[in-house]
Amino acid sequence: MEVKLMGMNAGDDSTSYTNNSGLQKIVISKTWCVLDETLKDMCINGLPKRIRMADLGCGPGPNTLLVVSHIMDTIKRLCKHEQLSQIEVFLNDLPGNDFNNLFKFVNERRELLDTCFIYGAPGSFYANLFPTNTLHFVYSSYSLHWLSQIPEGVGKKNKENIHMTMMSPPEVFEAYAEQFQRDFSSFLRIRGEEIIDSGRMVLTFIGRRFVDPSPNDGVINMFTPLAQILLHMVAQGIVKEEDLYSFNVPMYPPCMHEIEEIIRGEGSFSLEKMEVFEVPWDANVEDDIIFDKHRSGKIVAACVRAFIEPLLLSHFGPSLDLDGIFDIYAHKMGYHLAIERSSYFSPVISLLRKGSQN
Repeated sequence: MEVKLMGMNAGDDSTSYTNNSGLQKIVISKTWCVLDETLKDMCINGLPKRIRMADLGCGPGPNTLLVVSHIMDTIKRLCKHEQLSQIEVFLNDLPGNDFNNLFKFVNERRELLDTCFIYGAPGSFYANLFPTNTLHFVYSSYSLHWLSQIPEGVGKKNKENIHMTMMSPPEVFEAYAEQFQRDFSSFLRIRGEEIIDSGRMVLTFIGRRFVDPSPNDGVINMFTPLAQILLHMVAQGIVKEEDLYSFNVPMYPPCMHEIEEIIRGEGSFSLEKMEVFEVPWDANVEDDIIFDKHRSGKIVAACVRAFIEPLLLSHFGPSLDLDGIFDIYAHKMGYHLAIERSSYFSPVISLLRKGSQN
């Protein structure tokens, strides 16, 4: 089922992605080790005079500049006395992304622009974005679990759910898995065309711990409270039943085995490194604060709202009471976290583009 491609919540108000992406900032910081090792390997034989890199699914907030700054600083450190290469950075996200807000942050970091040239590259990363053999490095964090579309037939088989849950029939899990296999294979094939031989990628996903779906996998539980709220609104006559039954979140958390198998089967890249880390649902830049279920529930609700609100508005219409929905969601999340400290299982991988002789 095709879905209208959406970006995150735009602007810089209280519900924007910009002001509710502290979790993503923590996730990015946890990729530094794999990123730095990958850049070091890339620099072993020297760097070309001009490096082209892309951040795919960059989002509209300041986290993107955090990535660019870190890469610039790392390359400077690795180059030492060599003349620093000029770096072209392409910031990619869906056309609905708030690129105006993104480039406002770029303008505030003009010190980056001495040897770094930054461009926007709107479009789906499941399609061609760049000319053949032009990119040296690609980075993507917490984007590739988003599917290009809702898997075919899921709506009719997954009634009263809006994502994979332990109550969903096996056909729903199979449809999501098959859609991810198609999408990630396409992503690898296309990047294989765009990235030079021996070019690199570092990719981070929201994943799951087990091959078989388990209630212990956080994302499988994350959308259940939201489905319960929408189902209650159906009973009240606020939301149409057919609208709920036709809504599913196009997100799939792959297990490590799936990621490895798809990379091996597609064949353009070799898997050089895979690590895993976990990030609590309520992760925030202020990590030293004592747990409070109400505060944690609000953090999770704000984070989820920042990425799912555009999908909800597009499907259910602008009359949906989002403030009311996410107040209840925050309450439910707070009580959930008081019982179970759920976290995102996050694989990060380093890939090497195979040479044409391979």
